[in-house]
Amino acid sequence: MNDIVKGFRKIVFLSFPPEVSGRPVVCNLAKLFDLSFNILKAQINPRQDGALTLEIMGLEENFQRAQGYLKENGVKISSIAQRIFRDEETCVHCGVCTAMCPTHALSLDRASRQVLFEVDKCSACGLCTRICPMHAMNVELDENSLLELPRRRRPSPTERV
Repeated sequence: MNDIVKGFRKIVFLSFPPEVSGRPVVCNLAKLFDLSFNILKAQINPRQDGALTLEIMGLEENFQRAQGYLKENGVKISSIAQRIFRDEETCVHCGVCTAMCPTHALSLDRASRQVLFEVDKCSACGLCTRICPMHAMNVELDENSLLELPRRRRPSPTERV
């Protein structure tokens, strides 16, 4: 990967069927498409279905090509349709959220006793929103990303039980 700052960054959620979860599909994003990635969260269930939250960085054209590659290999890809923001007036800088943050986007500055929030590191997992005693951490939906998410069909009244 070139050391030049590429400018494009996106956090995506990937779903892998069992027949794909053992293959180096994500590794190939770097090898074949010159993308950098950071695994923010990964899980394989007992049935070998995989779920991965991934931060991808590189050229946008390469990301578009990589999306096609993932789809060709049976990987479902969707954008993270939310982001986290902090209400500065409500936050009392207690630091509870820092213990839950898997990406260390929230950290305590020991000198100022202030909780620092680095939005660029945030994976939008939402753990901080559930633990914050002051409810200062909030989820904001990204309406552009919502358009890319798969839609679920609502059952008709006759299908509901």
